[in-house]
Amino acid sequence: MATGGAAADLMASAERKAVVARARHESESDAAEQHELLAGQAPTEYRAGYRRMAEVHRSTAARHLTAARLQDDYVARLSSWSRERGAPEPLFRSGVAAACGTTSAAVTLVGATLDQLALAASDEPARAAQELEFLLGEGPARDAACLVRPVTAAGSALLDRRPGYGPAVAGLGIGTVAAVPLSLSGTCVGALAVFDPVRGVTDPDTFAEVAEALTRSMILGVDGDPGMYGTTDLRAKVHQASRMVCVHLGCPVTDALELVKAHAFAEGVSAHSVAERILRGELRLC
Repeated sequence: MATGGAAADLMASAERKAVVARARHESESDAAEQHELLAGQAPTEYRAGYRRMAEVHRSTAARHLTAARLQDDYVARLSSWSRERGAPEPLFRSGVAAACGTTSAAVTLVGATLDQLALAASDEPARAAQELEFLLGEGPARDAACLVRPVTAAGSALLDRRPGYGPAVAGLGIGTVAAVPLSLSGTCVGALAVFDPVRGVTDPDTFAEVAEALTRSMILGVDGDPGMYGTTDLRAKVHQASRMVCVHLGCPVTDALELVKAHAFAEGVSAHSVAERILRGELRLC
């Protein structure tokens, strides 16, 4: 059984965030109704503007409602966890995956060069797939972040378009990957990727709505939690190790990072584990 205090604290936090998100949903819905009413009463030349404002408020309301539902789902999972002896702690991102019609989903945050800065995965297949994307420098999440638009790859297209990533991720048993950018005002901060979603369970609009709820409510929101309840893995040690390799070899830090990734891929281990060995002085790349 989970520690009562730990479960209670997490539940209280999620419940508070759900309440706030629902209040914002109601406020935005009211604003949308007001603009729709004004659109019907205003002179013809002003109606289009009121309709556009109504659409903005409707979209914002939908995002807040999605955020509230994600928090509600997390509360329900925590409640079950608190009553089960020996059960693993539920992850907030498992609810994100379920909302997208799958069990495997990953949120990656990226820097200016699109390299992963942080990763939050719902399960091991999603984590392994994003590790491959990080090591190989190609994949749907990276494409979504670079192009700032949704991307999908499945079957032979997944293999043909990405000669490194495609076969590697297929080796994990994954046949379909879809990704949408996490962006705000044209600035992309990462991507939400889902793996083998059940056909018909979700659609691109729902997928994009979940991504927007995560971006604006969990990651960049003033009262959000960028760590998604402390379950985000940072790439800090990898970048720290890359700077050490940069000094050792006298090469650009970008080249050093690629060396760390290449070594990890060749050994079939995570970049994080290679970085830890470098930082402890147990491994020196040359």
